[in-house]
Amino acid sequence: MRDNAPVGSSNAAPPSRADFTRVAEAHRRALKLHCYRMLGSLHEAEDAVQETMLRAWRGFDDFEARASIKNWLYRIATNVALNTASRSNHRRTMPDQLDGPSIQRPQGRPDSEAQWIEPYPDAELESLPDPAAGPDVRYELRESVRFAFITAIQQLPARQRAVLLLADVLGWSAIEVAAVLDASVASVNSALQRARARLATLDGDARQAPIADDQQRSLLKRYVQAWESADLERFVSLLKEDAVYSMPPWREWYRGRTSIADFFRAVWPAYRGFRLVSVGANLQPAFALYSLGAEGCWNAHSIQLLALDESGIGAMTMFMQPLAQKLFTAFRLPAVLEP
Repeated sequence: MRDNAPVGSSNAAPPSRADFTRVAEAHRRALKLHCYRMLGSLHEAEDAVQETMLRAWRGFDDFEARASIKNWLYRIATNVALNTASRSNHRRTMPDQLDGPSIQRPQGRPDSEAQWIEPYPDAELESLPDPAAGPDVRYELRESVRFAFITAIQQLPARQRAVLLLADVLGWSAIEVAAVLDASVASVNSALQRARARLATLDGDARQAPIADDQQRSLLKRYVQAWESADLERFVSLLKEDAVYSMPPWREWYRGRTSIADFFRAVWPAYRGFRLVSVGANLQPAFALYSLGAEGCWNAHSIQLLALDESGIGAMTMFMQPLAQKLFTAFRLPAVLEP
């Protein structure tokens, strides 16, 4: 049985549990990415996929085969994610959505109450584009996993988020989306129109100027050299004039070369040295940063995610401890680098 084949006709054999297992595993990564887009969290996406598979397995005997197993799985996954997103005060965010830019060093402790958006490892995107995507997708894979896009859609109401992802990212028809959400086609089209309009005002990075591969390699090489030599002047020269630096779980964030330079001028002297390991996240340049400890070991410090174009680095996000601890595990990175 083909996973996209209609199985409701009288000539189609009813799907078996073996069919379910095969199709479910084929779509596991795509389902996880769908849940990540919905929730903005790598870890919640993993939990949502596990819950999806469990519900599907338990309910398979009641599966009526009026749609493909694939569509059935996406219906379950979307509703699991909606249930998660509907919890009280559940909306993942970033520091620049909470307060204005800072001009002083952070005070106090990281914000452990806020739910921060997390990066997504490029390793999890292997074998995609999404096998669930239909012919009418509006967003290519790279566009739909950009961190700026993920950040923007988290500000949409959960059902609008689901409608936009199913229709514009997966390319599903309004009829299919309506079936997933138990809604009317008219309400789906209305929600989609509102979601598109709202997203257009939120995703300011949507038309970021492209950068040639050789230019990107050169910029990133200089970036690594600046960090590993603690060369502040070189580092700042790579930033765009209006660059943004944030560091969840700290609420403070900084805008512009001068503010960012002042911050790092104050904090870099407290460290003995840095080493960067390229990792890749959200199909953007990313690094695992290790700092040199007093015992001579390179210890996990943070995950860096960069947004850049031909003019330089426009955004730098450093996911700091304690958030970084689980991210190093998710990215399959050691807590301590071998000497």
